Amino acid sequence: MDAISLDVHAHLLPARVGVDGRVVGMASLFDPGALLRWMDAQRIARAWISVPPPAYRPHLAEADALHWAHDLNDGLREMALESGARLQALLHLPLEHPHAALAVLASRGRGDAAVAGYAASTTVPEGTLADATLDPVWAALDAQRAFLFLHPGECTDPRLGRFYLQNLLGNPHETAVAAGALVFGGVLERYAAMQVCLAHGGGTVPAVAGRWQRGFDTARPGVNPSLEAPRAALQRLWVDCITHDAAALQCACATFGEHRMLFGSDWPFPMGLPEPKEPCAALPDPTRHRIFSENVRALLDLVT
Repeated sequence: MDAISLDVHAHLLPARVGVDGRVVGMASLFDPGALLRWMDAQRIARAWISVPPPAYRPHLAEADALHWAHDLNDGLREMALESGARLQALLHLPLEHPHAALAVLASRGRGDAAVAGYAASTTVPEGTLADATLDPVWAALDAQRAFLFLHPGECTDPRLGRFYLQNLLGNPHETAVAAGALVFGGVLERYAAMQVCLAHGGGTVPAVAGRWQRGFDTARPGVNPSLEAPRAALQRLWVDCITHDAAALQCACATFGEHRMLFGSDWPFPMGLPEPKEPCAALPDPTRHRIFSENVRALLDLVT
C-alpha cells in the first residue's frame, strides 16, 4: 500500500498544559514521540498537529483567550521544532474573539518552518462564520494565503447528551453549519486565496449538498442568488478522508472533488483511523494516490 506524504489531522497538546484544572485525554496526546512512532509504522512522512476540541475553551474572555492561544501555540511550535521537520503546527485561532484571532495571525513570523497554518473550531458562540465581524480575519488569512483547518467544537444541543451523540451526530452537524455559513455567506468566494479544510470528510455536507443547490436554484428566502452556487463553492474547500465508510468517502469525493481530498487520521482518538490505509483500500488506485500524495503537492503550491 502507498506511503502517505502528509496527515493534516493529528492532535497533540503541550505536556505542560491542563484544561480548566484537569488533564485531557490519553497520555499519547501529550507525547509527540508516540505520534512519530505511529507515523513510522504507518509510513506517514509528516503530520500537521493541532490541539483537540477540549482545549478550545470558547468561554474565555478575550484577553484570556489570547493568552491561552499563545501558550498552546508556543507548545505546538516547540514540539514541531523538536521533531526533525516531521511535524508542523496548525496554530490555534480563537475565532470567537476576532481581535484575538488577528493577534495570533500577526504573531506568525514569515518563513516560520515550524508552522503550516492554523486550526479553529467550527463553532462560534452566539454567531456564525459568515458574521461581518470575522471579515478582517478572513482578509488576513487570505493575505497570507494560509491553510485553515476547521474542526468541530463542542455541540451544545441538549438532545444529544445521550448515546455519545454529541460526537457521533453533533460533530458532523457542526461542520455542516460552518460550511453552510461559508458557502451561503460568500466567504469562500470573496477570500479565495485562503485554503479551508473541513474535518471528518466534511461532516454531513455531502448528504445535504444537493439540497443546498436546490435552495439556491429556487431562490429560497435568505439565499443570495448573486453568489457562487453551492456546488461550485463546495469545491473550493478541502476535506480530510475520515468518514469510516467507503460509500461515504466516495460521496465526499463526488461532493468536494477528488482533487480536494486530503489524508487525516484524527490521531490519537478512538474515532480516528488507527489503521489509516484501510478506509481508502477500496478506492481506485488513482483516487487513493491523490489522497495520499498528489493533492498535498497541489495544496502546498497554494499556501505560504
